[in-house]
Amino acid sequence: MKKLLLLLALLLPVLTFAQSKKDQAATKEVEVLERQRFEAQVKKDYAVLEKVFADDLVYTHSNGKQNNKTEYIQSIREGKSQYDKIEVEALNVRAYNDGKAAVVNGTITITLPNKPDGTPNLAHLKYVVVQVKDPKKGWQVVLWQSQKQPDAKS
Repeated sequence: MKKLLLLLALLLPVLTFAQSKKDQAATKEVEVLERQRFEAQVKKDYAVLEKVFADDLVYTHSNGKQNNKTEYIQSIREGKSQYDKIEVEALNVRAYNDGKAAVVNGTITITLPNKPDGTPNLAHLKYVVVQVKDPKKGWQVVLWQSQKQPDAKS
């Protein structure tokens, strides 16, 4: 009996946090999609952006301003949101609900157009994204929030 209790005590944490096969597959899929989303933002690939952002998207920028899907994509079209490069430094995806929902957190560096004085314009951000898998539309970002990080000291 003591051996059985010891075995259960050792296995319970593993069993509790083990992801289902669907969650594991979703984790890999969402990681790829996150990178594709950033690439689409840089390339201004509006077809991809229209697909990956849910109609009810809430995006809170690092400065606190919020956009819905239409506003955010329009800000890219108008040049208000410009990205020369987005580099993923860290990316963590956790899937839930048998691969139907995912929470993403990561760190990125965005290279923006140079400042007026010609110096490089970089934004170091931590961000959180919630994606849900729609049966017809696939994975979509429903919530996205970013936070500026201090510039690295040289």
